Amino acid sequence: MTNQVSEFPTERTFQYQHSLPPLPVPSLEGSLAKYLDAVRPFATEEEYHVTAAVVKRFGEGIGKDLHQKLLQRARTRRNWLEEWWLDAAYLELRYPSQLNVNFGGPAPYLEHCWPPTEGVQLQRTSISMWHTLQYWDLLRTERLDPHKAGNVVLDMDQFRMLFCTCKVPGVTKDTIINYFKTESEGPCPSHVVVMCKGRFFSFDAVCDGHILTPPELLRQLTHVKQCCEGEPAGDGVAALTSEERTLWAKAREYLIGIDPANKTILETIQSSLFVVSLDDAKPYATSENYTPVTREALTGDPTIRWGDKSYNSLSFADGTFGSNCDHAPYDAMVLVTQGYYVDQQLKATDGKWKGSETVRPMPLPEELVFTVDDRVRSDVAHAKQQHLCVCLQTQDLQVVCYAFTSFGKAAIKQRKLHPDTFIQLALQLAYYRQHGRLGSCYETAMTRRFYHGRTETMRPCTLEAQNWCHTMLLPAASVSVRRKALLLAFNKHNKLMAEAQNGKGFDRHLLGLYLIAKEEGLPMPDLFTDPLYSKSGGGGNFTLSTSLVGYTTVLGAVAPMVHHGYGFFYRIGDDRIVASCTAWKSSRETDAETLFQNLVTSLHEMLHLATTAQL
Repeated sequence: MTNQVSEFPTERTFQYQHSLPPLPVPSLEGSLAKYLDAVRPFATEEEYHVTAAVVKRFGEGIGKDLHQKLLQRARTRRNWLEEWWLDAAYLELRYPSQLNVNFGGPAPYLEHCWPPTEGVQLQRTSISMWHTLQYWDLLRTERLDPHKAGNVVLDMDQFRMLFCTCKVPGVTKDTIINYFKTESEGPCPSHVVVMCKGRFFSFDAVCDGHILTPPELLRQLTHVKQCCEGEPAGDGVAALTSEERTLWAKAREYLIGIDPANKTILETIQSSLFVVSLDDAKPYATSENYTPVTREALTGDPTIRWGDKSYNSLSFADGTFGSNCDHAPYDAMVLVTQGYYVDQQLKATDGKWKGSETVRPMPLPEELVFTVDDRVRSDVAHAKQQHLCVCLQTQDLQVVCYAFTSFGKAAIKQRKLHPDTFIQLALQLAYYRQHGRLGSCYETAMTRRFYHGRTETMRPCTLEAQNWCHTMLLPAASVSVRRKALLLAFNKHNKLMAEAQNGKGFDRHLLGLYLIAKEEGLPMPDLFTDPLYSKSGGGGNFTLSTSLVGYTTVLGAVAPMVHHGYGFFYRIGDDRIVASCTAWKSSRETDAETLFQNLVTSLHEMLHLATTAQL
């Protein structure tokens, strides 16, 4: 996910899109065998035999028919999963998006040139915006090199969704509107929306064909801030985007109905490059503890962020930054890549603007004022109240986000071990130590080598991982025995991850079979109602919801999938591992702080084992 930028590129950003292979459909026999292997760690002998019989009947009966229908669907689509995934995972969901769907996190700049500092919010925001606009221009002109895994070209379609993209609520299903165009495709919106104290402002980020410089952006931001200081807060219409989706859809329809100008304002927000939120909060995160800004990014003021926008850039009063983004149009690696680009540019310039201070004549930001009546005010008040209830709930959400600085990728690779697998097995051991059993675990696997590929589920909780964790907690187990168990767990994990990335995972396949049965009104097959299906994580019931955010400086966070579970995002640097861990305080079973400390213990134990065993 590095940003290779070429002034005169030999490869354009999106040039390989039409030559990517279609997403394959795995074999039914292979998927069912992998599924049985995945449920084994959570079953007694009796439970396993019952499930094996269910799987056998499915494979010989209704499963065959469903699989054939899936193959038929795949013949007419380059990605048989794409539409289903968008609908089932995002657009058909009715609960509020901002905490349940969106992802957010801290910007990494506080690690070097921009530590928390008051009085610099607007100046830093202008520079951050300028670098973000440069990234938009790289995509517009296709000067960002296509991503590759070795020599394998990866799908870049999600990068079209970072800018000028918004989700629009529907009564039964939402939609995604994307206004982005490359230079060769035609004109693209170039305005940004700035939100401050419940009010909206918009201005064009391009003047006479050139992106506004930081001094020019600062002038625009200063005008917005001056308009809002000492004045009553705006109507806070943005809070409606934090509502339950059907309620928001109906409120939006009414908003448009009372004044057609409201529709124009909505379209201005939807089509904007991105939203900048000038937030009065002061999280005061540090390079060792990112918890405050991570929490604020996930649960902050709903009146100054547009929850349906693909990118809300959050600027805090203490000079730190974060983001909150709708997950539907793209996966986190898109924002990670953009955030890393900005971070590297800031490092290279020490966070300063070294160009011209001249400010060209240009229009000041225009305030976007919705026409509202008592019903809209009531809807906004209800949305704020619901968000307050969610915030009370999020006080129940325990968030820890720390840097482990004893070692990182360099030390792990020196011992010829895969860093991501190392972290995943350390997490399994930490959970096992804390709870006395393994937890069903989801890890994101990337399928971008296929047309419009996004993700597949990789399940790290294997029999081999279970055996290794058990062995590590046996005082009598020798280094040799532990080493052998560790190697088996590593090899199994690496094998499953490679298969998932190459279109040979099984979770998305089973989802496809489930959705065909549902669409055709067939009785739900026993495989999906069998207790081990959900116990092993199926149907979105994973105890550990995890994802490697990358080997950059960017991190994010998500809430747990289930009440008795954990959310666990992490990034791996050369000399550090930074992890955000979430849990519900109301669950008597879980504690994120303890899990992180157990993770630290596991990391040290594993490196010691790898060193003494000379793996």
